[in-house]
Formats: sequence, C-alpha cells, structure tokens
Amino acid sequence: MDLIVTIVVGFLVGLIAKFLMPGPDGGGFILTTILGIAGAFVGSFVAGALGMTGAVGWISSILGAILILAVLRLIKKA
Repeated sequence: MDLIVTIVVGFLVGLIAKFLMPGPDGGGFILTTILGIAGAFVGSFVAGALGMTGAVGWISSILGAILILAVLRLIKKA
C-alpha cells in the first residue's frame, strides 16, 4: 500500500510543480510521477539538512520537484 501512496503523492507533487513552472515539457504520467518522487526526496533532504520538520513535507517536495525541473530544462537547452 505504501508504494501506491508514494506513486499517487509523487504524481500530485509533479503535477503541482509543472503547474507552477509551465513550459514545453514532454512526458506523461510516468515522467511526472518520477519528477514528483525525486522532488520529494530532494526536498526532504534539503529540509532535513536545514533542520526543518513538521508540515514542510509538501512544500519541500514541490520545491524539490521545481528545482529538478529547472535543472532538467537547463540540461535540455545545452
């Protein structure tokens, strides 16, 4: 059950990140989900390193996904 929750939350985080940072990104359900899951890992790592706990989970996950999306766009341009 945890895997299904992780996939659903990852997809939602990826959707929010793509909504907040629109652009000509391809990919569908799978890429959006991977973006959201990776963003959650990056966001939780950064929030933990800064000593933040509690309700910053969703916010840090979305910011992590936006960071990954920005890096992917920079790599794609080069």
